[in-house]
Amino acid sequence: MNSTIPWLSLFLSLAILGAYELNLSRLSRRQPLATARSAHALLRVEWVQALSRQAGSEIVAVQALRNSLMSATITASTAALALMGTLTVTSTTVAQDMALFGLQQLSTRLVLELLLLTTLFASYVCSATAMRYFSHGSFIMSLPVGSEERQRRTSMAIDYVRRAGILYSWGLRLFLFLAPIVAGLVNPLAMPFAAIALALVLRAFDRAPAGVPPLG
Repeated sequence: MNSTIPWLSLFLSLAILGAYELNLSRLSRRQPLATARSAHALLRVEWVQALSRQAGSEIVAVQALRNSLMSATITASTAALALMGTLTVTSTTVAQDMALFGLQQLSTRLVLELLLLTTLFASYVCSATAMRYFSHGSFIMSLPVGSEERQRRTSMAIDYVRRAGILYSWGLRLFLFLAPIVAGLVNPLAMPFAAIALALVLRAFDRAPAGVPPLG
């Protein structure tokens, strides 16, 4: 196989996914309810606001945040286990190719292995940070509704729950980004096709849910 073809496949795959994410980000800014990501972010904000007006909702709020916290915990644990397993399998070849940080051979396989490790680590960090925000948000939402302390920190709870939701979604999304990487490790020519297939799957996931009310 021509040595340039794997590199072209890698760059094309990155361009496909990068263009998709850029277009999705622009659409979310122009039309806040046109994507599931922005619609779900608005839902989390309205959830905090609604429960902050309902006396006696503290236990319900904490239970809901606890469920989200456990989901983020599962994602973080899975990413950590996958990262350790991948390190066990690839550490020897990566060290040899990099020659203990004095790079001797740069190949697409080395780049893909590093991307695999980086993506898993990023997924872990996103999920672990989401756990942190969910945890702090539960402290605020457990404060008695109507208390001065709760009213002072409602905006903080909104921000924390919003951030936690975004980070949790990115933790899951990074798992999906592993598909083209794994396909490239099997056969570099499969990367662009896997990237296109992933973009189509993400398009279905990122479609705004039905019944979202208009803003205003």
